Amino acid sequence: MKMVSVILLLTAVIVVLIYLFFYNAEVLISPTYQQNSQGYVRIKDNYFQVILAKTEPQREKGLMGVKELDKDKGMLFIFDKEGIYPFWMKNTLIPLDMIWIDSNYKIVFISQNVQPCRSLICPSIIPNAKANYVLEINAGILQNLGIKIGDMAEFKIN
Repeated sequence: MKMVSVILLLTAVIVVLIYLFFYNAEVLISPTYQQNSQGYVRIKDNYFQVILAKTEPQREKGLMGVKELDKDKGMLFIFDKEGIYPFWMKNTLIPLDMIWIDSNYKIVFISQNVQPCRSLICPSIIPNAKANYVLEINAGILQNLGIKIGDMAEFKIN
C-alpha cells in the first residue's frame, strides 16, 4: 500500500514539473511572443521599444530573469480592461521604473527605482489609480527624462 502511494506521489510531481517546463517554454519561445509582440511607447520626445505582454502567461513572466535592459527598451503590459494592477519584483534581476497608463494614455501612477526582490515573500506595488497599461523600463530613466504623472503616452503596437 505504501509503495502505491509513493508511486502516485512521484507521478504527480513529474506531471507538475513537466507542466511547469512547457508552460515556461511556451512563454519564452512561442513564435507569437517573439515575433508579434513588439512596438514602441513615446512619452514626450522619448521612445521606448517594447516587448508586449498581452496574455496572462506573458504578464506573469514579465521581465523575470532579464539580466540587462537597454535604456531605450522596456516591456508594456496590456490589460483587457482598466483596473488596479499591482506589480511585484519576484525573480526580477534588475531595478525598474514602472509607469501605469490609463485608457486615455495618461500616466496615472509611477513607481521609481523599484529594486529586485530577493526574499521569499515580495511586496506588491499597488497603484492608487486605474490603468490599462504598465510600462517597465530601467530604473532612473524617469527622473533623468523628467517624465511624471499627467504626461501623455503614445503607442504603436502590433
